[in-house]
Formats: sequence, structure tokens, C-alpha cells
Amino acid sequence: MSELEKQVPDSDYNDSEILATIGYKPELKRNFSTVQVFGIAFSLMGLIPSIASTISFSLQAGPYGMVWGWFTCSVCIMTVGLALAELGSSLPTSGGLYWWSYYFAPGKAKRPLSFLAGYSSFLGLTGGLMSIDYGFAQMLVSMIIVATDGQWNPSAYVLYGIFAACVVSHACVGSMGTRHMAKLQTVCVYGNVAIALVLIIALPIGARNHLNSASYMFGQIENTTDGWPTAWVFFLGWLAPSWTIGGFDSCVHMSEEASNATKAVPFGIIASISVGWILGFVVVIVLVAVMPHDVKPLLETVYQQPFAQLVYDTLGKKWTIGVMTAIFILQWTMGLSSVTSASRQAWAFSRDGALPFSDFFKVVNQKYSNPIRCVWGSALLALCIGCLCMINAAAAQALFSLAAGGTSLGWLIPISLKLLYGKNRFAPGPFYLGRIPSKLIGGFASVFLMFSLVLIQFPQTTAHPTKDTMNYTCVIVAVVWGGCLIYYYLFAYRWYTGPKTTLEGAVVEFEGVADEHTGKSRTSSSSEKGISI
Repeated sequence: MSELEKQVPDSDYNDSEILATIGYKPELKRNFSTVQVFGIAFSLMGLIPSIASTISFSLQAGPYGMVWGWFTCSVCIMTVGLALAELGSSLPTSGGLYWWSYYFAPGKAKRPLSFLAGYSSFLGLTGGLMSIDYGFAQMLVSMIIVATDGQWNPSAYVLYGIFAACVVSHACVGSMGTRHMAKLQTVCVYGNVAIALVLIIALPIGARNHLNSASYMFGQIENTTDGWPTAWVFFLGWLAPSWTIGGFDSCVHMSEEASNATKAVPFGIIASISVGWILGFVVVIVLVAVMPHDVKPLLETVYQQPFAQLVYDTLGKKWTIGVMTAIFILQWTMGLSSVTSASRQAWAFSRDGALPFSDFFKVVNQKYSNPIRCVWGSALLALCIGCLCMINAAAAQALFSLAAGGTSLGWLIPISLKLLYGKNRFAPGPFYLGRIPSKLIGGFASVFLMFSLVLIQFPQTTAHPTKDTMNYTCVIVAVVWGGCLIYYYLFAYRWYTGPKTTLEGAVVEFEGVADEHTGKSRTSSSSEKGISI
């Protein structure tokens, strides 16, 4: 196959023509507006539910780690978002991460790196669905425990049953028409902002007689772990914002359902990170303002949620039940956005023949314009992975980290490949930082993601782990990433040839398309056997 040059159309091209230059025919209806693309990312972040589920990570670093850990980590996450926003504006496709990896990778590395990026992203998104819905189950259980004054102690099997019911409900609702899903995102945005504002106002009022001082909130450094240096505990506090704000890449997977995708996708990424960063920073400051100096009672609460205990201590039982009810409803909408995002990535990967039973999963339901088989496939995989949560808390925690690890590697591969090999291959879309800023942002984002991949491997509570306190993320990700590469080199290399065109005809060419930044005219081509770039 000949060496081909890929060109991104200018802003005068419509979404279908842009997708055609990438090699695909439109199969999904573009029912998502720019605001709704932002909405699905912001809904998936679920700011307050995510903070409630991950506050235990930050509490170990004390007020300083909670406040400034959120701020500094958010800055780093923004660099990743900017780097992906450039790619999403240039090459908007639901398979974004693995497609970009194939496009920028050199020679023989194209297929294995694309395969690894695709599977890492797919399993990370599925792990995200699992962790969100398991968090939903924990939230519901916590609310019931508060309502019964701690008299109910559910087993792991009951918790899994609630989790399974939640996943199935998401698959059912996620199978409906995308027009309704798009409208739901606007409601989710309002709901997430509303509960954040309620807490920002109500918590300080409830704790008005014992608010912490500014010096304590912004300068008190603590370390409640067993043996970790204080500086390292500060970085462990990054896990909370990483898990919370890390849902922004759902914009990428909705590319083929977004109107004006070259602008909607980067806007959705940057806006969702910005709102999550700023609003989350304010919420964390409020939590630090009202929390007790001794955080051990929060970490060891019978309610199974330090956040629930904090709200209970500040506002009382009735308020806690009300707040937790609103939060677990929003957590349910998080899961819905998650299964939507995961199913689109799975569908794109199946379209290119990478997943087992791809011919089955790549089918789009024409009535609902929805890859319903991938919705249920993603849900079923989440149910299977979630079974491991019944082993113990350490296993559950490792599976939660699968989401962060899988998506981080999925982001790292295309960003670093663009940085290393994209000089003569990258054609900017409407959103472009400029040559030098783009390289600086891409370099910083790559370093941050590599650091994050190391960070999630460490035990959070102790430097002297036992089998019960060990962080088994290193085992999970080794199995996932190693298994992907073994699977590719033993079997998948025979049929996975990279992205495939779905356009009719063996070869499709688009000539004379001008780059709005350089004015150069190039030719793009694709073939049925795979796009060679």
C-alpha cells in the first residue's frame, strides 16, 4: 500500500465530508449540540458524586493537600485536555485515541500501538463504568445506613446486587434514541451545578460556629498514612481530581454524534475541565473549612463514606439523607454518560475489526441511531469485572484505578506520538495552540501522564503494605496491557490492519483540500484494507 498524506478539511467542510476524509461514512445521527457535548463530559465527571467517592484519598494529605492538590493536578489535567482538544479538532472520530495513534506512529509500530491504545482506552472506559456504578451502590448503601442510624450492615453480595441493577438500568436507558440522550445532558449539567451551589452555601452555614481558619485551610500540612513521606502524600491526593476530572475524553468518543465536531469537541473538553477545576476547587475549600482537625473519624466512619459523615456532622441527619439522595441520583447519570461513551469507543473499535465478534458489535440500530449491541456489551463486561469487587476492598480499589490507568495510557500514546512524529503529519483544525505552545503542552502532558501511571500503582494508606492493604493496580494493568500485546502478537495481527474505511469503493480520494493554517493543498486516501498514512 502506498504512503498517503492525510489532510484535515477547513471549516467550510461539513461534518460528513470531514468524516469522509478520515475514511468513514456517517452511521450515527449528529444529535448533540456543542453544549450537549460539554454536558456529557461534565455529567460523566459528576463533580460532587466524584468528590464524595474519592475524598478519602485527599483527606490523608490534610487541608493543604486537599486544596492545593486539587488545584495543581487540575492544571496538569488541563494540559492533557488541550493536547487532546487539538487532536479532536483536527481528526474528529469516535475512535480518536487509537486512530490518532495509528496515524502518527512510525512504520511497523502503527498497528501494535494503535491496538494497545484502543484496548487500554476501551478497558479504561469500561472500568470507569464499573467504578462509577459501584460508587453508586456504596452511596445508596451509605444513605440507608444513615437513615437506619447505622443498624444495617450489608454484605458484599448485597452491594454487588445493587451495582448490577444499576448497570442493567444504564444499559436499558442507554439503548434509547440519541436525541433523548442529548437533551438529558442539559438537565445533568444543571443538576450538578445546583447540588454544588447548595453545598457551597449550606455547609458553611451549618458549621458557622466552628469554621476553620484560612491559615489552617490553605497551609496546614498533614500526613495520616503509615510511612509515606509527606511530599508523596501530597501527590497521592492528586488521585481525587484525576478520577473526578478525567471524564473529559468522552467528548472525543461522541465526535461522530456532534454537530460541528471540529469545534464542539475541543470546546467540550476544555470547558468541562475548566468548570470541574474551578467549581471543584471551591467545593474542596468549603469541605476543608468545615471538616474536623482529626480526620480519622471520617476515614473510619460506619457510613462507609467520609463525605456522608462530614455532611452528617455539619448539617444533621435529614440534610444528609437529602444531599446523599441528590448525589446518588447524579451518580446514576454519571454511569449513563459513562456507558454511552464506552459504547461509542467499543463501536468504533469494532468497526475497525479490533474487538472479538466485531461483525456483531459494529452494527448500529437504525431506528434509534445507537450502537445498542455495544451498549449491552460494555455493560456485560462491567458486570464481569465488578465481580472482583466482592473479594475485598483492595481488589475494588485496584479496579477503580483501572479506569485511571487505562485512560491515561490511552491518552499518552497519541499525545506522545504526535509530539515525536507529528511535525510533518499534523494538520491543525479550528482549535490550534500554535507550533511552539503545542509542543510545550504536549511535552508537559506526556510527562504528567507518565507520572500518573506510576502514581496509581502505589498503596494509598501505607508504605508497608500487607496482602489486605496492597494496591493491586500494578497487577491489573500488567495483565491488561501485557494481555493486549500478547493477544495482538499471537492472534490479532492476522486481522487487525488498522483503521478501515467504510466508504463504498476500494479507494476514496479527496484532492485539493486546503489547510486553513498553512494554505497547503494535500491529498487524502483510504482503502478497504486499512488507512495507510
